[in-house]
Amino acid sequence: MEKPFSLSILAADKPFYEGECLSLVIPTTEGQYGIMANHLNMIAAVSPGTLKARLWENGRERVAVAAVTEGIAKIENNNVLILVDSIEKPEEIDSRRAERELEAAKKALNKKAGHIEHSLAEAKLLRAINRLKVKKDFSDNM
Repeated sequence: MEKPFSLSILAADKPFYEGECLSLVIPTTEGQYGIMANHLNMIAAVSPGTLKARLWENGRERVAVAAVTEGIAKIENNNVLILVDSIEKPEEIDSRRAERELEAAKKALNKKAGHIEHSLAEAKLLRAINRLKVKKDFSDNM
């Protein structure tokens, strides 16, 4: 069996997971990044995307998938801490709401707005697209 490491995933509004993990893949600014036990110490920026984890719970392996937004990952001495603005399991994502958010973000991007408003609309667009993708790709997996 692979050696597990300690994983804590926290969103701005809730703790998401705390326990042992066998492997973790996070979306970063450099692309998908894999983490296993005894990884080198580092810090990485988390980008909106899909987080995938092979968890070790009660002597059994379980796969977890979630949609994440921006955040940071800290790996230190076989402990991984993921801090993100939000994280959702596929079954928690409301497709209709995500579709409405996608349309609203598209409209906001088409308006002539300042740099900050444009950046916010872009972030909302990416979040909505990611939520819909995770819901579509992984709803039956959980």
